[in-house]
Amino acid sequence: MPNESRLTTEGNSRIEIKKSIFIGHCAYVASPAEAADFIAKERKQYPDARHICYAWRTGGDSANQKSSDDGEPSGTAGQPLLALLTDNDLNNTIICVTRYFGGILLGKGGLMRAYRESGLKALSDGRPVEMTAGRKLSVSCDYAFYEKLSRKASLSSWACEDISYGSGVSLTLLVPQSDVGAAETFLADESCGKVVPEDGGEIMIAGGEIALN
Repeated sequence: MPNESRLTTEGNSRIEIKKSIFIGHCAYVASPAEAADFIAKERKQYPDARHICYAWRTGGDSANQKSSDDGEPSGTAGQPLLALLTDNDLNNTIICVTRYFGGILLGKGGLMRAYRESGLKALSDGRPVEMTAGRKLSVSCDYAFYEKLSRKASLSSWACEDISYGSGVSLTLLVPQSDVGAAETFLADESCGKVVPEDGGEIMIAGGEIALN
């Protein structure tokens, strides 16, 4: 799995330029169908808007991306928004920018800057993070070892999720791909071979927030 960036929450923005209002809204979408649903909701929310321009990208595949100027001059809205996604490696993401026309023409360059600024502010508000390739390891252990594992995870870039308590502890350990060998060695050595993880497959793990450009 290649590294990518992804939003952690929906983002919003609102700017005014020469009496035109630009309202940005971005979100995670898993498919073209979800993107279409998102756009339909925006149109329902702003039925009297002059333009609702957008760009979306799913899976990082050029066949699964689309943009629209929605009546604005060609290349002034959809393409700047799509460039924000591609330049920042944001996959499974949609940006919509709704414009209420203020009566003053902005020119092609002004429109491109306005849509980019609105989209960038919305994406920043969505708190994008870097996603890295990793693996899920299913672990069952006693409570004493769980405390040891928890301490190790807190000092590493590992995460313990889906924790279930009973006569022992069952959990899912999320580990970056580069740390899988170290995690397996830790589990084997620190448990004297008693803890043998089950491979739960590849996943993408959220890292720190990124600065957009």
